[in-house]
Amino acid sequence: MKDAVDLVASFWTIAGLMPGALNDFSPFDFKDRVESAARAGFTGLGIWHTDLAHILSRRSLSEMKSILDDNGMRHVEVEFLTDWFLDGERKARSDLLKRDLFAAAEALGARCVKVGDFNHESCPMSRLVDSFAALCQEAAQHGTRIAFEPMSAAMLDNLEDSLRMVEGAGADNGGIMLDIWQVVNLGVPYAEVRRIPARYLVGVELNDAKVRRPGAPKAMADEPRMFCGEGEFDIDGFIAAVKSTGYAGPWGVEVISEKLAMMPLAEVTARAYQTTRAQFP
Repeated sequence: MKDAVDLVASFWTIAGLMPGALNDFSPFDFKDRVESAARAGFTGLGIWHTDLAHILSRRSLSEMKSILDDNGMRHVEVEFLTDWFLDGERKARSDLLKRDLFAAAEALGARCVKVGDFNHESCPMSRLVDSFAALCQEAAQHGTRIAFEPMSAAMLDNLEDSLRMVEGAGADNGGIMLDIWQVVNLGVPYAEVRRIPARYLVGVELNDAKVRRPGAPKAMADEPRMFCGEGEFDIDGFIAAVKSTGYAGPWGVEVISEKLAMMPLAEVTARAYQTTRAQFP
């Protein structure tokens, strides 16, 4: 018998659209997505901020909570907050979104709110530490955690600096969301993953892709993110490295491709679950 593994259907995996789409909310009804994810075996779901706004134009947070509970969704993740470390007009807009995300996180019992940056902004580490600490303090008032995702487009594009920010903030509810695609793309050795203190590892995301050659393995940015086992990532090694930290939380499944976005909902949820679950003995 396989050990129990909680898998989270990240938003983009079952959204039925690509990032940057004109209408950046899922064409699939929220209830349909939750029910399809539950039938496939998922015990968690990710919700993107623009999709959240679209859902709330038709349903209340309490209705969303009931749908999640009725389908056994124990792990809810809300995303994505940017510009939280800036000032001026962009920070003001970020604060408005933060208010909505924190309200949703509290009402839905979300395990974390994902944050980061897509513009490779330049910002002093001292400011990032203070901003992250303030973000975590406010999140604690809503009963949730903050998960920063290191990526090549972010203001912190390496694991070392990301940990410096998190450790400097010293918040019990703040840490890192580690996506295997970003780990490979940034060239982070699995040995570094093994050294992450478990208290700073809020979440983990799995997927697969081709890698660049020759040289150090890096994900090919122009290649789609595939279902686990369909690409060239060393997923077994990554899972082993994460487990060695003592991480015991759920595993997200974040697969993004145009082919995936065109699949029927039932097919994509089933394949996403089955291919990822197969990675765990």
